[in-house]
Parts: sequence; structure tokens; C-alpha cells
Amino acid sequence: MNTIPHWINGAPVSGTDTQAVFNPATGQEQARVVLGGGADVDTAVRAASAAFESWSESSLTQRTQVMFAFRQLLVEHEEELGRIISAEHGKTVDDARGEIVRGREVVEFACGLGDVLKGSFSDQVSRGVDVHDFRQPLGVVAGITPFNFPAMVPLWMHPVAIATGNTFILKPSERDPSAANFVAELYRRAGLPDGVFNVVHGGKDAVDAILTHPGIEAVSFVGSTTVAKYVHEQATSHGKRVQALGGAKNHAVVLPDADLEFAANHITAGAYGSAGERCMAVSVAVAVGEAADGLVEVLQRKAREVKVGPGDVPGTEMGPLVTKAAQERVENAVGTAAAQGATVVVDGRGLKIDGHEDGFFTGPSLLDHVTTGMDAYKEELFGPVLAIVRVASLDEAIDVINANPYGNGTALFTASGEAARRFQRRVKVGMIGINVPVPVPMSYYSFGGWKDSLIGDSPIHGPEGIRFYTRPKVVTTRWPRQSQQVAAGFTFPTSN
Repeated sequence: MNTIPHWINGAPVSGTDTQAVFNPATGQEQARVVLGGGADVDTAVRAASAAFESWSESSLTQRTQVMFAFRQLLVEHEEELGRIISAEHGKTVDDARGEIVRGREVVEFACGLGDVLKGSFSDQVSRGVDVHDFRQPLGVVAGITPFNFPAMVPLWMHPVAIATGNTFILKPSERDPSAANFVAELYRRAGLPDGVFNVVHGGKDAVDAILTHPGIEAVSFVGSTTVAKYVHEQATSHGKRVQALGGAKNHAVVLPDADLEFAANHITAGAYGSAGERCMAVSVAVAVGEAADGLVEVLQRKAREVKVGPGDVPGTEMGPLVTKAAQERVENAVGTAAAQGATVVVDGRGLKIDGHEDGFFTGPSLLDHVTTGMDAYKEELFGPVLAIVRVASLDEAIDVINANPYGNGTALFTASGEAARRFQRRVKVGMIGINVPVPVPMSYYSFGGWKDSLIGDSPIHGPEGIRFYTRPKVVTTRWPRQSQQVAAGFTFPTSN
């Protein structure tokens, strides 16, 4: 049985406590991962602190050269890393490769930091006085990341942090930990000095140690809203900067003028891709007026056409859920929805895959006549369940979305530019797609929602990522001639 170790100071580090890592397609234990705690976090912080002394003083050219090499290694090993992710998470290999590509885009953004990190200069703000500013790294920073994107979400964090001169400690999900160690090895091969990137595996003990350790300057987190609030409260109370991205309940609104085949095709992919285990998954379709019946008809057909199976089998479109507990939770939610009055149009419960009867599979479920008071609407199910809410108008659809406590992503399917403009201006959500079901922005924009989807005010990657991992200095200079005497004043300095 393979044991997955920590990665600290450029080398694997073993531990005594371990936890099972399962293959979701078979339901069988396939590895053990070490579980770290305060001592392991402290060891990583000491290694990262020592590495920061030299890495923070390295040239921007040196840092971007490492990023260019790292980016190339991600390209060369995309298939291998994708299969590692698929084997532990359950998503298809193609889907896993897709998340690697989206994460690699942030590496490419980090390769171009020479332009982004340019400061400003003001000449002659007063006689013989100039002012300029620049940004410096914070020190040791950490990331706590979820199971659903074991490569992409960490890649939203550490390339920007490292390229700006920080050193990084990653605490990945213990459910699919191998991707983190694989990335650590790629960094080593790219020439990153020991101690700049470290991996500590574990559960709550490791998380709490990160949140309270005095040697860690900032924490980035992606996960549920409940944990995001805890992370934000604990880390800020210990003087740290915090990025804390929480849960979501993403709506896709379909107007009567929309192409229903187009809309349903993209909503199906947005709802059931990666078995719905995405914080940007489409979990609610809001059917406006006469669009409803036709939309349900097409969604029903497309949900039944989704090919469910092991993620490493060619042609599979949706794999299993990550754990048995997740499978049971999702299937129980479908039963609860039916009991509360929803119409189960497509029932994915009880699905068995030949040769993989013990896998954590459930099929796509489609629920119609869902109301905003039902659990299937209120809860983030994090599974392949799409709820349909019927409303009379676009304004009512906007009111439904704005009343929801989450504000991560939303989409509108329409042929009307006026409706699209009204929607994108009025809806209280951080990321909006117009005829785009999953509006995850490119790496040179920042990712983050509103309301309970973002705790605090720090989105991730892009310009906000640069600001989060650095702090500014403003320098005022005067270089008088040696023979010139400049009288000092006791009043507040001005530009006179």
C-alpha cells in the first residue's frame, strides 16, 4: 500500500498517522496519506522562512524563468497528472486535464509579472523631490484547498505567491492528495529552490496550526462557506491576511427567446460535469414564462444521455462522487426533494456500473417545480442534481437570485441585448455569464463571488492576487547638491 508523504524543504517527509485514500470508481482503498499537525506545519514554516531570505531577494527574471520551466513541465505531464487526479477524485481524465489547463493559465499570468509589478514614479513632486512606489512579498503564505479541484485551485494560489517572492505551504484535501506532491516534484525539476514550495497533508489539526502559526503571514482558502467563515475569523484574529472563498448556489436563467437546445446543452454540462462537484456548477435552472415546459423536455433528454462511468474509460462524461458519504448525501437530497413536492423528472439514484458495483456512482437527477423554500434549492448539494424553478419574468428571476444568500456565479441565456444588460447590472453576483453557463474568468481577471460566496474582500488570482500576496512601499527621495544647504522645516511637508 502506497503511503503519500508530506513534501517539506524539497524532500518527502513521512508521518505516523495515516488515512485511507479511495478510488471512487471502485470504492476500494488505494493508498494512505500521512496526517500532519502542528509539528509538521512548524517544520514547514521554518523551512519556508529560511528559503524566503534568499528567494525574496532573487531577481524577477530568476523567478519568471522558474515559472516558464514549471509551465512547460505541466504541459509535458498533463496526461499523467490528469490520471492521478481521476484516480483519486473520480472525475474523467479529460475533465482533469481541463482543470490543469485552467490552472496553467495562472502560471502563464505569473510568467508575465514583470509588467504587472511595475511601480509608478512621480518626478519633481516638490523642488528636487521625487516619489516612487513598489511592492514587496509578505513572507511565508499558505493555501488550504478543497478536493474538487486538486490541481486547479492550488494553481490559482501558489504561482502568483511564489512569483512575487513569497514562499508557500499547501494543505490540500486529504481525499485526493497525490496531485500536490506531483506538482511539488515538477517545481523541483523546474529549478525552484528547496523550501519555497511545501506540502503538509492533514485534517483540522493541520488547518488550525496554519491559521494560528505566527510565522505565516497570509492564508488562502477555498471550500464551504461554514469553513470559510471559520478560517477568516481564526486567521484574521491572529493577524493574517485572508482570502476565503465559500460555497455557492449558481443559477442559470433561460428566457423564452433563448435557443432551448443551446441553453439546455450548456446547462446540462454545467450541472453534471465533474458530477456537480464544482463551486461554479449550475445547480438551479430558472425557467422564465413559456420557456419552462420546452426547457424541461430538452433537459430531460440530455440528462438521460449523459454517459456515466469510471473516469479513465474513454467516452465517459461523468464519473462517480468522491466518497460514499457524498453519494449517500446526494441521493438522500433527491428523496427529500420528492417528499417536499418537487417532481423528479430524472432520477439518478441507485445507479450501478457493471464491473464497478462498489463505486460511488449516482446518475444525473433533474427536479422540476422546485420552490425556493425546498432544501434542494437552499442547500449546496455538490452533486449531479439540477433543480428547475419556474418564474413569470426576468425581473422575478433576478429577485430570486438576489434573495439567495450565495453570490458566486450566474448565467443568462437570451437573444436580447437589453435583457442581458439589465440582468448583468441588477443581479447581485460576482461572476456573470451571458450565454456562458460557467463564467470562470481568465487568469488576468480575479475570481470571487459576493455575499456568502466570499468571506472578506479578497478575490483570488489576477490583479487581486498580486495585491493580496504583496504590500506596497512608497519612497520619497531628495538628492541635494553637496554644496547646497537645504533648510529643514518644522511644519508638515507640502509640495511648495
